[in-house]
Amino acid sequence: MASRRAPGWPAAVPLALCLILAGCTTSAPVHRARSNVPTAAPGSAAPSPDSSGSTAPSTAASALPVGFAYQQFTRSLGPGAPVRLTVLSVAPDAGVRVIGVHGSSMTKAETVRSLARRAGALAAINGTYFDIRTGHHHSGYEGDPIGLYAEKGTVLSEALDGRPALLLGYAGGRLRTRVAEVSTVGRLRAADGALRELDGVGRLPGRILGCGGVGGDRLVTTGRFQAGPHDGLCIDADEVVSFGPQWGGDTPPGGPGSVEALLSAEGEVLALRTPAGGPLSRGGSSLYGIGSGAAWLRAHAVPGTRPVVSERITDPAGRALLTPVETAVGGSARLLRDGVPDPDATRFLGPGRAARTVAAVRADGTLLLIAVDGRSRGHSVGATPAETAALVRSLGAVDAVNLDGGGSSTVVFRNRLRNSPREAADGVVRERPVADAIAILPE
Repeated sequence: MASRRAPGWPAAVPLALCLILAGCTTSAPVHRARSNVPTAAPGSAAPSPDSSGSTAPSTAASALPVGFAYQQFTRSLGPGAPVRLTVLSVAPDAGVRVIGVHGSSMTKAETVRSLARRAGALAAINGTYFDIRTGHHHSGYEGDPIGLYAEKGTVLSEALDGRPALLLGYAGGRLRTRVAEVSTVGRLRAADGALRELDGVGRLPGRILGCGGVGGDRLVTTGRFQAGPHDGLCIDADEVVSFGPQWGGDTPPGGPGSVEALLSAEGEVLALRTPAGGPLSRGGSSLYGIGSGAAWLRAHAVPGTRPVVSERITDPAGRALLTPVETAVGGSARLLRDGVPDPDATRFLGPGRAARTVAAVRADGTLLLIAVDGRSRGHSVGATPAETAALVRSLGAVDAVNLDGGGSSTVVFRNRLRNSPREAADGVVRERPVADAIAILPE
């Protein structure tokens, strides 16, 4: 169901933000018919960032698809606090298609530029949080999204129950964009009629980064049950997790007593493997069980039968969404709800300034994909959640969700890095491998 929308923002609304945030610095206009890479003197090339963070000449901009725009500008958050934004906007009837893309497998991270190149994308921005190698609870699979991620209508990573997500779909040839709190509901039904929850999709069984699973999750630090999302790691000794062909590699090695039902491309149980872990059949999938999940598979996943496996995106109460979702990208916190900054954003994200990636929606359904650069004194200091909400609202957004940020915030346009991701304060500009991206493809 479409959310209630605030009235449309006037064309002069960016000036209002200047008054709120103590003035603006340089601002480049939006160009819908062509790129707005800054122009240079006649006969010379325009400068733009390359992957090293230096300036490099670029060729003259060619026409962009109708309804798609690329924009960069700098605002001021106060004395000595500039912040640089890179914005991709897609109108509902734009001559492009917006999709989610992941790497060659769900087990490995790749740069946004690599993901965009493989997809043939005009532009792309980073997407979900992921099981980064430098994280406190890294499982060994850096391409694994944390929270909801779906491509082509297929859930490849389950939701952190109730967290907000960007939802994209097409109806009548028009892009439908929403920001909504969502859950996922997984079900297994064996040929003999036995039913069971499906605990997860494409992740290490028994380990739930961010918690918020379907039940039985305990915080690894305290051993207490955790009913909703949490920043840490939860464990669950009794799970069934599905692995699809998108996983792209061997499933994780299982411990004693684990069981894996290997399914053909048509969904028929080929064999039970114990302990679990290893290659999948060509185009096939598996159901991977531990604890009581393993016992259920032994009893009901009979070779030659076809269990029904489903994973649906729902609202937090478990109700089906009213419109189809082709792409879903989970985030950490709401920034805007019906035009109003969400007060919980600071509690979820902390009060500090940071580089951020934001997905937002205008009242007319236009999608905004925004990177806020940070970690660079004198160039771009990042923004707090409240400042980010104000910046995004100044662009006409009424709903917005915070996606992965920090060193992950990356925008690629025409196969070139356009913003300045940094791993540390005043560090070198470097493209971090990420799990997935939101890509804009020319039609």
